[in-house]
Amino acid sequence: MALLKKAKNVEGGGDTPLDETTLYAEDWNQMISLLKGYNPLEYWRSLLVYSGFTKRTHAVVGYRTSVCWSPELGLLCAVATSGTTGAVITSPDGITWTPQTTPASQYWESVCWSPELGLFCAVARSGTGNRAMTSPDGITWTLRATPLNIYWKGVCWSPELGLFCAVGRTGFDQKVMTSPDGITWTAQGPLASLYWESVCWSPELGLFCAVAQSGTGNRVMTSPDGITWTLQSTPADNRWYSVCWSPELGLFCAVAFDSTSAQVMTSPDGITWTAQTPANTYRWTNVCWSPELRLFCAVAGSGTGDRAMTSPDGINWKSCSTPFDYFWFGNCWSPELGLFCAVAQTASYENVMTTKILETK
Repeated sequence: MALLKKAKNVEGGGDTPLDETTLYAEDWNQMISLLKGYNPLEYWRSLLVYSGFTKRTHAVVGYRTSVCWSPELGLLCAVATSGTTGAVITSPDGITWTPQTTPASQYWESVCWSPELGLFCAVARSGTGNRAMTSPDGITWTLRATPLNIYWKGVCWSPELGLFCAVGRTGFDQKVMTSPDGITWTAQGPLASLYWESVCWSPELGLFCAVAQSGTGNRVMTSPDGITWTLQSTPADNRWYSVCWSPELGLFCAVAFDSTSAQVMTSPDGITWTAQTPANTYRWTNVCWSPELRLFCAVAGSGTGDRAMTSPDGINWKSCSTPFDYFWFGNCWSPELGLFCAVAQTASYENVMTTKILETK
């Protein structure tokens, strides 16, 4: 059962402060009925900005780079760029974290989950011929052979294609690799020799979209199959670090690491991009989407006390408080837990944070 924080007279239609008491609900539908006249989406969006993130402690120091959620396992999985013990940490609730052992001490940059395969897949920027690893449970990991020894930076899964797609930077012109199972990987390209940082999949468009931190007016590429890629024009030559897709809005959203005003861009099709203004000109590193809240959430590596921001449309952004001024680098949403979880590329026992919208009782 979820613990939902709300004013004590919500059921009576009052408007007292947000954190005075609690309500209980089994799921989103019951929550909506409890809130009665309130717009639940507006309420939860406001509460996220109001309460912000809270720190979470774990047992192993590591430079955390990426985190993802497995609904099937009910598990958060985060990877790091150092060590073997604790290079992966897992959690069923975002609060209690368990260090896991990886087969090699490599710099793991990104992790994603495939529901169809029941498999986590992570990619690395170090190693010789083995810069991917997979796990069915987040505990037991197996190294996988990769075709190129480049800086693999981002990986995602396409259910419709039954395909993992990874993008990278430095080295060869071929900076894409694909795999139907996480085991056998094929290099794709060649394409423009840019530094690709992040890739996501749009089921509605049937399209991969990747963003880069280099290039001149062309820091996006798209592909319907992970093999044939097309460069797209971008409104600003920023260091684009992350991109995600919102099915509900029919919109890609990307964030950039540069301290300029145009650190966000959006696109309905991956082709036509529009620059947007963030809440603050910080070094934004990651963005993800919550279908339940209909909300983008981005995290940053700079700023003072507010290294996160949210937006219901990719255009209007609000700052969100964060517990430490760490280099927050990875971010994901868990519908089942009802929270965002972020990890930092800062050596600490407290480089994980979660939102406090919903907490387990």
